[in-house]
Amino acid sequence: MFIGIDVGTSGIKVLLVDEAQKVVASHTEKLVVSRPHEGWSEQNPEDWWTATCSAIDALHASHPREVGAVRGIGLSGQQHGAVLMGRNNEVLRPCMLWNDTRAETECTVFERRFPQSRQITGNIAMPGFTAPKVLWVARHEADIFSQVRHVLLPKAWLRFRMTGDMIEDMSDASGTLWLDTGKRMWSDAALECCGLRLQHMPELCEGTAVAGRLNADLAQRWGMAERPVFAGSAGDNAAGAVGLGAVRANDAFISLGTSGVVWMTTDSYYPGGNAAIHSFCHAVPATWHQMGVTLSAAASLAWWSGIAGKSEAQLLAELPEAPQAPSPVMFAPYLSGERTPHNDGTIRGGFIGLSQSTTRAQMTQAVLEGVAFSFRDAVEGLAASGLSFQEADVIGGGSQSALWTSIIASILDVKLHRLAHGEQGGAFGAARLARIAVTNESVQDVCTPPERVASIEPDSTLNGAYRQAYLRYREVYPALRSIRTA
Repeated sequence: MFIGIDVGTSGIKVLLVDEAQKVVASHTEKLVVSRPHEGWSEQNPEDWWTATCSAIDALHASHPREVGAVRGIGLSGQQHGAVLMGRNNEVLRPCMLWNDTRAETECTVFERRFPQSRQITGNIAMPGFTAPKVLWVARHEADIFSQVRHVLLPKAWLRFRMTGDMIEDMSDASGTLWLDTGKRMWSDAALECCGLRLQHMPELCEGTAVAGRLNADLAQRWGMAERPVFAGSAGDNAAGAVGLGAVRANDAFISLGTSGVVWMTTDSYYPGGNAAIHSFCHAVPATWHQMGVTLSAAASLAWWSGIAGKSEAQLLAELPEAPQAPSPVMFAPYLSGERTPHNDGTIRGGFIGLSQSTTRAQMTQAVLEGVAFSFRDAVEGLAASGLSFQEADVIGGGSQSALWTSIIASILDVKLHRLAHGEQGGAFGAARLARIAVTNESVQDVCTPPERVASIEPDSTLNGAYRQAYLRYREVYPALRSIRTA
């Protein structure tokens, strides 16, 4: 038996997975986010610890024999968070989360101090990353910064509480801006820009490697016959990719969740260009990935549902089974700013082209298309690095809409595959990594893809129309930017 723990923003999810890779049981404990000021987003790490213990307690109560047989534990972590620890390993302040945007000025400072950062780290400095957060603390909370002895990401801190070891995997470390992503090692130059040294950082390992053992008292608490080993594990997106079997070069998927992701696995390091494409290490050895992110994907439809006063299903029911032409209305899905390709946390979206004859159905279709155009932005960013794909899996709640999937396929001009079991999430991938760490099986043997239940081809009759609509969409951001800065 194996356990996967997903340290999410809204909750801690724990999966119990058997030798046949079937989920035996799961339990989720909710978390809350503190927002003391506009743009701030924080959590108390102790809440992760309490929630994790409660979740495993619940699984032990309902499945004592299975939990007692657990041999390995894997972690999937929300990325970029900064857990600052003092001389006695105490947490010095609440953890600033991935969606905390206060450190925008510090991004400029970081890149000025470290001109090679984009080439070495593979990423543009963004407020959500870890390094700018630490620079912010150094600037605004100097008394706290002076006490810092260790900096851990959320899942590495949880590992420390459960094992006593400070260890981080390559995929999560890639989101700090302190990793030499091509060499898979900490960058002294990047750390120095933030007033840090190697001794502040956890030990690095691959996601499939053994990275500590569960403390004896916890193993006894949960009736475990032996102390399970921990895998190096993964950041949340990489763990999700492991769960989907996207571990081979050119594997691609699109996640149509609250936010949206376009992912492509690579067997070499490709530094991200200026289109806010992320270049990270994968959680499996000698493998990397590039990723574009749109911040409001399914969240855009959820927002429109609230405004329109209709459920998402009711709104979609007003549309035809397949689009006949692009909507005459355009929607910019910048409800929370945008990451790829603009790296702009302050831009805001909206509808463009409304008239007296505009219908609710046209506006709904525009929302679906606007999100698809944002995915096209990410695909164009990958192309700037010389990467492309002709087919991809599609996951996330939005993928349940055949219409939305069809629109995305046509706008991207790629074949999309819907999956039978694509919603296990990062916890399932973490359990797979735990299995590999315990058994030393090959990544390819363990990380098999789920069954594809439907394939959606792009509509060739819409290619030209959507190409022109996308070009118009590209003009929207500069116009909105000029309005906001006027």
